[in-house]
Amino acid sequence: MKIRLQKILASATNLSRRSAEDAIRNGSVKVNGEVVIKLGTKADPEKDRITLDGKPVRPAGRKIYVAYNKPRNVIVSKRDELDRPTIWYRLHKDMRTLLNSAGRLDFDSEGLLILTNDGELINRLTHPSASIWKSYQVKVRGIVPFAKLEELRNGIKLEDGVTLPAKVSLIRTTDRNATYEISIQEGRNRQVRRMFDAVGHPVMRLRRVAIGLIKLGTLKAGLWRYLNKKELTYIRSLLRD
Repeated sequence: MKIRLQKILASATNLSRRSAEDAIRNGSVKVNGEVVIKLGTKADPEKDRITLDGKPVRPAGRKIYVAYNKPRNVIVSKRDELDRPTIWYRLHKDMRTLLNSAGRLDFDSEGLLILTNDGELINRLTHPSASIWKSYQVKVRGIVPFAKLEELRNGIKLEDGVTLPAKVSLIRTTDRNATYEISIQEGRNRQVRRMFDAVGHPVMRLRRVAIGLIKLGTLKAGLWRYLNKKELTYIRSLLRD
């Protein structure tokens, strides 16, 4: 069955759909020995010889989707020039080889990551236009006044522009701090921390608890699980959009 070439590349490699399209435009892809630069060209991954930078592109194997609870003080990158610990050293060697993270969390943040070998899903979850709600529990210094919470909900000005509307709810308070759940549809660098900095209440601890309908639940830090049937149905719906 013939399939669009960029989809074959995204499925069979670690490339996102956009990166696959760039590789085609740049002349890095050949089908049966002929360079293909036209987007939308179709090929049969079982019958045609497809190469990327001279290396064979083989049909994708089984797609793997994993929920992982990232601990604090580890990084998501597979290599770090500062030699800091990464999440991958805690995982099985096959996972380090096959999977990549669909998005990141900062060194000092924790919580839900989706690990997968599905390049198309990685692109869907990380693209700026994704519009997928991501939820975080944040402990902040002090208690944020109602007027400041409304600023966060309606969109607050940061150095890289005004944020989209957010959902913010109070979880609990103490004499010195408060814990909130905040959900956003963007993925700017350290966005949640910068949003609370902007209202004068720095984040002391940040944990991502949900990506769309995929929830962290009771999964302990440093552990992982395969996505369940309901979550896989949700993933498939994202890829159809």
